[in-house]
Amino acid sequence: MFRKMYPIILILTLVLTACSFHISLPITQPAGPETTDAINVPLPTDATQSVDLSLAFGAGTLKLHPGAGALVSGTATYNVSDFKPTVTVNASTVRIQQGNWRLTGIPDISNIKNEWDLALGNVPLALTIDAGAYQAEYELGGLALTNLTISDGAADTKLNFASPNLTGMSLLSYSTGASNVSLTGLGNANFASLEFNSGAGNYTLDFSGQFKRNGSVHIGTGVSNLTLVIPSGIPVQITVDGGLSNVTQDSSWARNGNVYSQTGTGPQLTIVVKIGAGNITITR
Repeated sequence: MFRKMYPIILILTLVLTACSFHISLPITQPAGPETTDAINVPLPTDATQSVDLSLAFGAGTLKLHPGAGALVSGTATYNVSDFKPTVTVNASTVRIQQGNWRLTGIPDISNIKNEWDLALGNVPLALTIDAGAYQAEYELGGLALTNLTISDGAADTKLNFASPNLTGMSLLSYSTGASNVSLTGLGNANFASLEFNSGAGNYTLDFSGQFKRNGSVHIGTGVSNLTLVIPSGIPVQITVDGGLSNVTQDSSWARNGNVYSQTGTGPQLTIVVKIGAGNITITR
């Protein structure tokens, strides 16, 4: 991930060299020794109390999964001392934040390491993740998420609900830049509303799982390849707003203009897609 910064540094160096300014660049700033910090945030005294948990993460690898006996437990491993995370607890609000990299030279980004591996407890949780250019693996099944908000930059993300969310989720919101993102097991998320907004990239939204109530989905994306995985038997209506988009679906879907529908029983799934241009594949 850090290697993607090389072209930017190279261009900056060339521009500065070509200018008439005389700038003395400091020596290369290397990475330091690898450090692993334990992160442990205890459960609230009242296990029924909802907790607002926010994670602020820059570049690197972030992994989340259930199974903590605490609110949060895990490790942060890094070899830039500035990346040391801080944990702030204020009543029912918890924030875990990566430190800022204070550059004193040209960074040697070839061997930078920054990895969080965190387990979460299953108390009622409103989870917010703000991240940069990173890789993420999220397994969120079996938690009790009341809200989930993720905002990131150029990301390579895999998010899954392998088992049902233990409580109703009011809103699942995901905003990203030019990325590769896969959201699977969304039927298990137990959301009332899902909002997905992105730039150019490759995106998969898989609605497999156990729907317990009606769900409303709004997708806004740029020049992208978008795949919607929808199991048979779920009543679904998909409206596509994008004159330059190409929609591919099998013969089991009924089409009326820009509206695609599938009959079924149980909770209704309503999806609106606004796409600048690109390809939409509706599959099972």
